[in-house]
Amino acid sequence: MTPLDAASATAPRPARTGWLAPLLLLALLPTPAVAQPSRPVAIRADRLVVGDGTQIVNPVVLVQGERITAVGTAAQVRIPEGATVVDLAGHTLLPGFIDAHTHLTSIDNDGGDLAALKETPAHGAIYATINARKTLEAGFTTVREAGSLGYVDVAVRDAITRGLIPGPRIHASGPALGTTGGHADVNGWSPFLSLPGTGAIVDGADAVRKQVRLNVKYGADQIKIVATGGILSVGDAVGAPQMTDEELRAAVSEAARLGRKVMAHAHAGAGLLGAVRAGVASIEHGSLVDAEAAAEMKQRGTYLVPTLIILEEIVKDGARKGVPPYAVQKATAIAAERRQRLRAAFQAGVPFALGTDATSDIHGRNGEEFQYMVEILGATPMQAITIGTLNAAKLLGVDQELGTVAAGKLADLVAVAGNPLEDARRLATTAFVMKGGVIAKGPEPRRAPR
Repeated sequence: MTPLDAASATAPRPARTGWLAPLLLLALLPTPAVAQPSRPVAIRADRLVVGDGTQIVNPVVLVQGERITAVGTAAQVRIPEGATVVDLAGHTLLPGFIDAHTHLTSIDNDGGDLAALKETPAHGAIYATINARKTLEAGFTTVREAGSLGYVDVAVRDAITRGLIPGPRIHASGPALGTTGGHADVNGWSPFLSLPGTGAIVDGADAVRKQVRLNVKYGADQIKIVATGGILSVGDAVGAPQMTDEELRAAVSEAARLGRKVMAHAHAGAGLLGAVRAGVASIEHGSLVDAEAAAEMKQRGTYLVPTLIILEEIVKDGARKGVPPYAVQKATAIAAERRQRLRAAFQAGVPFALGTDATSDIHGRNGEEFQYMVEILGATPMQAITIGTLNAAKLLGVDQELGTVAAGKLADLVAVAGNPLEDARRLATTAFVMKGGVIAKGPEPRRAPR
């Protein structure tokens, strides 16, 4: 026997545990967490505006996890024992609001030219992080972004989805598609400078198709095109066509092939009508929409997103906010006719969806758009609410999940003090906001008695 064998023979041996060893090992391992079902939440208020033109007095809405499980009167819906109760006495409950035209990545008032010249997409990400919280707390639980350089809106959307930062559900577009010298370009500078655009500058149908593919490749939920001139761009009339019919059709057909809708910036004239006939889902602004275009939009179901607040504020105090003089002049020149044309389109039955074109200090004030719809379009408060909830959800293609308060839908809910059906201005200030069953703003809930 070698010395090594001898040492091995005399060394103490571990006790034999047999079948017990695996159990002891398992006992030492951390126990996996077992997901516990979330406690139901019961929300009570004075009234519920459902979002479809109806209301319920003395409602109870039950929420389990991220979804609504029951909606009815207090006599119809029993609050489960031990449920968390949110008591919103003196308030009106509504679906989460939807803004179908925002610019979360922007804080400037010159249309983005200075941002394109002086800043990077990193600035836009910081701005969007700040503005997303403001927008959510204003009651807008879903937004559609209308153009973002560097696909920042895609990144912010994904960060919100992952729970990294607070904010609304974002439908991202990536950079808007515009033409050389058009509203999405940066104009008025020396031709010897190589300048960026405030969107992707494309010329010709093939370039349009390629950019649509790139936007979808990098995460866009829809495509934004610029069909006419604008208020904040240099050297173009608001109704000047900026895309050919071939380019318009290329954008819509390629987007449709990839399962995306197209939103079109268009204020007036042949460019607006051409975009409608090409098959866009919505016209953004539509300031001077005429009877022919309105009839075409009504027949096709093309939505008009009028972005009322931003043009009204440019006229009233644009100079103070740093809006360029030429832009204030453009907005002022069309202000009166714009009100008439938009009201006529609404009264003619063109479908409308709420959109603010939020930049600068409009972020967080999105709810003021409701009162403008009452004043300018002649909508009732109930109609204005439907425009900013169910109609907008239909435009975005999410009405099966959002837009009304109904069992099975996502629990995106807003409450405002008093009765907004008597005064739409109440919709501008929220007291309670819930997104996907999580309270983003509002009173502390209490436990229901057992």
